[in-house]
Amino acid sequence: MKELYKYLAILFISASFIQEASAQLHPLGNMYYQNQYIGNPAFAGVEAGLNTNAVYRKQFTEIPGSPVTQSLTGDYGFDNRTAVGLNLNFSKSGLINYTRIMASYAYHLPLSEDNKLHFGLSLGFTREHINSRDISGDDFDPVTNRFNDRGNQLDGDFGMAFTGKKLTLQAAIINLNNYLQTDPNFVNGVNYATFFSAVSYKIAINPQFLAEPKVAYRGIKGYEDIIDAGINLTYQERFSIYSLYHTTNSATFGFGLGYNDALTFTGMYTTNTSDLRGYTNGDFEVGLNFKISKKKN
Repeated sequence: MKELYKYLAILFISASFIQEASAQLHPLGNMYYQNQYIGNPAFAGVEAGLNTNAVYRKQFTEIPGSPVTQSLTGDYGFDNRTAVGLNLNFSKSGLINYTRIMASYAYHLPLSEDNKLHFGLSLGFTREHINSRDISGDDFDPVTNRFNDRGNQLDGDFGMAFTGKKLTLQAAIINLNNYLQTDPNFVNGVNYATFFSAVSYKIAINPQFLAEPKVAYRGIKGYEDIIDAGINLTYQERFSIYSLYHTTNSATFGFGLGYNDALTFTGMYTTNTSDLRGYTNGDFEVGLNFKISKKKN
């Protein structure tokens, strides 16, 4: 019977790796428009003042232990040049618990009244571990012990961006620990994001409506590069609807609702990739943003 429990534990570990790969193919949707700091540290404190975000994502699936992700970010722009940020990510997929804590520093270089260059660096640690209490088997199983013995891993991200009155360009190298890892036995040798880049352009349809099409290009280790293309439509800077198509044959649809220029609620749904639709219906994500803008002198 113990051997059966052990095989079931290994099966659940394998399933959680599959689900983690799905999460890499589907990053948090808030990073495209609502909170670009999630995907690029150069956007920390891009606006002077305090900006906080909380995101919760649940993947609908019939498989026990479906992925759940919680993201908390806070960034503060001291002035029009320097800023700091904190990016926290907690997720659970099957038996695997994942923690990522990053502290960020960003520098915003004005080029003209409307144009800026942005540079950002995040440093911190990541940790993956298996909670032995979730396993119906032996607590001293060497498979789980070896996995947990890796402990914390130093990690980081580096990003750059250009923002103008209408045009935004950005690129970031993410998960630097995995990117620089040379050990062939490293557990996360595949299925991790390597870079993120995007270009967007704001188009004023009329004084009340603003459209912002965006094209993003992402790299995933062990998978084909992914292109995301979509548009965000904003009404009076208070209500927005947006959609994105991904070359994984999936799509994201969402909305944002602002209140009193300080609080914004977001909700979105991402259909799953064509290869995984038989296992899960997609991801549902909700977010809450609160900001205190700094008064301009």
